[in-house]
Amino acid sequence: MSTTVITGIGELVTNDPAREGVLGLVTDAAVVIEGDRVAWVGRAAEAPAADVAVDAGGRAVLPGFVDSHSHLVFAGDRAEEFAARMSGTPYAAGGIRTSVAATRAAPDELLLSRAAQLVQEMLRQGTTTVEIKSGYGLTTRDEARSLAVARQLTEHTTFLGAHVVPEEHADDPDAYVELVTGPMLEACAPHARWIDVFCETGAFDVDQARAVLDAGEAAGLRGRLHAGQLGPGPGVRLACERGLLAVDHCTYLEAADVEALRESGTIATLLPGVEFSTSQPYPDARALLDAGVRVALASDCNPGSCFTSSIPLCVALAVREMGMTPAEAVHAVTATAAAALDEDGPRGVGRIVPGRRADLVLLDAPSHVHLAYRPGVPLVAGVWQKGRPVV
Repeated sequence: MSTTVITGIGELVTNDPAREGVLGLVTDAAVVIEGDRVAWVGRAAEAPAADVAVDAGGRAVLPGFVDSHSHLVFAGDRAEEFAARMSGTPYAAGGIRTSVAATRAAPDELLLSRAAQLVQEMLRQGTTTVEIKSGYGLTTRDEARSLAVARQLTEHTTFLGAHVVPEEHADDPDAYVELVTGPMLEACAPHARWIDVFCETGAFDVDQARAVLDAGEAAGLRGRLHAGQLGPGPGVRLACERGLLAVDHCTYLEAADVEALRESGTIATLLPGVEFSTSQPYPDARALLDAGVRVALASDCNPGSCFTSSIPLCVALAVREMGMTPAEAVHAVTATAAAALDEDGPRGVGRIVPGRRADLVLLDAPSHVHLAYRPGVPLVAGVWQKGRPVV
């Protein structure tokens, strides 16, 4: 099996808990890749020989970014909605229906080409693992085909039939929940790993969310949850009660939510691109971290509330607006984000340690700090995915 050694790494972010600091930094470092795995990590002067040598030239190397929350299968454009928000119109969940109409009308080929383009856009910015949700079809046929498209691009696919209640069910939302938990779930489960619910005012209440999660888990899907985006509510505590790996948004939290997150170990996945795009208050990551809550960051790339695919932007926003240190923000888009997708095992992603999948990002910068220090600058100079250079 061919081996590659990357030497001349000025700063290596390993996220190895056996090393010092939250990022397990190694200076003057080297990494050996064998096949699709990390085989060795240490000082460059001690690196074993390999078939291929790559000189990082003093640049920083990080684990590939993990984006644990995105909505990439859609058609249409909502730029006018964004412009209206920037003129003072508040964001509301009902705008999702605009994308639903366009997505239902689009052929599979268009949905796949647009989603694939966004995945490549993410890859060029260092994202090597991505979760993709459905949620813009909201019929049995359109949700199933959306997930079939997503499955061609990632193994982390999420059934989000419970995104909003579509217009044709507006007078009987409980009938729509029955559809989601019955025929729609049956058609979508073969294409999905996860099931998700938008538990918010204007979407689904806590009892409806519980019913959807119950049905999904009975069908073999693991639960996820949108909660606390538009205002405080019971969604975060529902996620903690059920022991979900993560609950996403967490913009509006009460003291009981923070305590529940701390006690349950459920990860709070924060989505700062949403607040950038909707002009809502940013979540208080500092308070969560200080309370002992695990925090991940993700893009929430979608056509309405946050049309960015950039994890580096999310890092910069988290540092500037949410009280995170650069090290905490990088850990949140690598190791903790991997844990939010249950990919933090010995052969998973998010850390550069022997046995893990060899997903690496080379920055055209000497340190991870530059992701926040130089916002908006295309710093990703190279990407390895499953041991292969892809950027």
